[in-house]
Amino acid sequence: MSDKMKKAELESSNFWFLRRPAQFLADVFVLCAAFFIAYLPAINMRLGEFYVDTALRQLPLVVLVQLSSLFLVGAYSLIWRYVSIEDIKVFIKAAAISLIFLLLLRFLLSFADFDLWQIPVSVILIDSMIGFGGLLALRILRRFFYELNEKNHLTAGRKRGKRKPTLVVGAGRMGATLVKEIQGRADSDFDVRGFVDDDARKVGGSVNRVKVIGGTDMLAKLVHELDIQQVVLAIDHANGKDIRRIMNICSSIPVKAQIIPSLDEIAHGRVNVTRLRDVEIEDLLGREPVELDDKNLNDLLSGRTVMVTGAGGSIGSELVRQISNYHPKKVLLVERSEYMLFEIDREIEKAFDDLEFVPLIADISDEPRMREIFEAYGPEVIFHAAAHKHVPLMEQNPIEAIKNNVIATRLVGSLAGEFGAKAFVMISTDKAVNPTSVMGASKRIAEIVIQDLNQAYATKFVAVRFGNVLGSAGSVVPIFREQIEKGEPITVTHPEMTRYFMTIPEASQLVLQAGALAVDGGEIFILDMGRPVKILDLAEDMIRLSGLVPYEDIDIRFTGIRDGEKLFEELEITGENLLKTRHPKIFIGKIAEFSRMQVANIVDEFTAAVAANDGARVRTAFNEFLPEATVRQAVPPTAKDTSEAGELGTKAELKLTEKLT
Repeated sequence: MSDKMKKAELESSNFWFLRRPAQFLADVFVLCAAFFIAYLPAINMRLGEFYVDTALRQLPLVVLVQLSSLFLVGAYSLIWRYVSIEDIKVFIKAAAISLIFLLLLRFLLSFADFDLWQIPVSVILIDSMIGFGGLLALRILRRFFYELNEKNHLTAGRKRGKRKPTLVVGAGRMGATLVKEIQGRADSDFDVRGFVDDDARKVGGSVNRVKVIGGTDMLAKLVHELDIQQVVLAIDHANGKDIRRIMNICSSIPVKAQIIPSLDEIAHGRVNVTRLRDVEIEDLLGREPVELDDKNLNDLLSGRTVMVTGAGGSIGSELVRQISNYHPKKVLLVERSEYMLFEIDREIEKAFDDLEFVPLIADISDEPRMREIFEAYGPEVIFHAAAHKHVPLMEQNPIEAIKNNVIATRLVGSLAGEFGAKAFVMISTDKAVNPTSVMGASKRIAEIVIQDLNQAYATKFVAVRFGNVLGSAGSVVPIFREQIEKGEPITVTHPEMTRYFMTIPEASQLVLQAGALAVDGGEIFILDMGRPVKILDLAEDMIRLSGLVPYEDIDIRFTGIRDGEKLFEELEITGENLLKTRHPKIFIGKIAEFSRMQVANIVDEFTAAVAANDGARVRTAFNEFLPEATVRQAVPPTAKDTSEAGELGTKAELKLTEKLT
């Protein structure tokens, strides 16, 4: 919530009685009545002049103290119709504050000649119980009538339009929240007929008056018996294996299945719990949510000017969103693409209207422009996400890979050191391990450059290495999705091709955390990518999630491994020792550093190759300076080995070939 919104909310709660005078007057009436009732036992139930005179004189002070305690604990910021058991604590706290204050006042006045203002202790105790109990009862009564009215509306809504009979898988916190929201909305399309949960202790019980009627092994039977049209997955911390199993059951019935948005989506306000969506490939991967060390991240980001290069890209834009949660002083959005910069700037300004964002169109290889930015804003923390990352394209454009991934990285890093930045975090890749491609080798050289800069400046320079990111621009997921939408065969390079995957939010969060974990600088952090995923399995899952059948509705065609690609990516290099950090998903690769003289020679050679526009020289330099690299010289299209790079055909054709041989 922004400071402006908080201020508006505070103002609205402070003057709540002006907007709802009837409710405020009802509170005053209850407190006054409670005080007079509390006095009855103290005077043996006999009304008289003393009782009326004394009570009337003491009443304003008591009611003022009680109302002040209510305002102090924020009771008037609560909405009556939604009062819950949790809100009872607020009234107990207010009662305790007023009780302690009145008792202290009572004993302090006993030492002075203020007999008239000495409220009996028994009256104070009885009044606190009756008064605050009455206020709470008033609110519960209000909620009762509100829900009764809503129930009548819901009944009328059911009569007007037919709701979909629905089963909810998961009777935990997420499922309970979903059903509660559905029950409270007259415009809901769902008629929840029961919960399904594999916890045997829950079966037979009920959540929000909805019964838990069985486990997932009974799903097919329950769908048939209850005429269910939709199944909703609402499992707390569901993993990909469970989601995949339930989706397979739903596909075999068949019945439509949807899922509650992730806790990350809900927490960042992008959706609410009732905004159901189709199950996506990210759900099937089911990686565990990232737990961040907020203290370290606040120390790194809070109150600082933070720069993100490539701010309009998949990782860059998510870094901007994540960084904004830690209250930076200013965020510099550096991006070469005007459209992408416009999109992220427009989105982030709406989401964080209390922060300052500076959209800067700039090419990171443009030294005068980048120097101008550093001089004007003095960024303290830089996240360097700008890079050329597409493997086949960089095979065809090696000079551009060097200009952007190596020389421009060195330029931005040098400026960060020159202007005294606190930290510089570069996004690297698993393709930098034993590189066979121009892209991977260029990022490995960039890592070496970063380690060299760490020796030259006080700034902490680090690199973060991870694999593919689901849904990023140019990755397989959006390509497969487009092919499915068009009804075209999905193209996979090889049946055994595997890759490491993580979601964009997870990768971005871990990049931030790695930046905060830097001790001396020079570290190459390696993220735990989990198990590798076969691209063929990914393609088949996406077809099924679209409600289609692989190889029947949508075929899969194998096109052959492209130049620079490997069948299996790696996250560790030979001879590399991984050290644990405080975060279980982040490791440090102890990689032998190059001497400053060696790095100078490397940079000079690549600079000369770029100046000469000599792609072959670039490839030769990779293999010369990187012992682990095996980057091939460019092969003319006509000379390519068709058995490897040409079309392999469809899976059905491959199986036929296997049988014939």
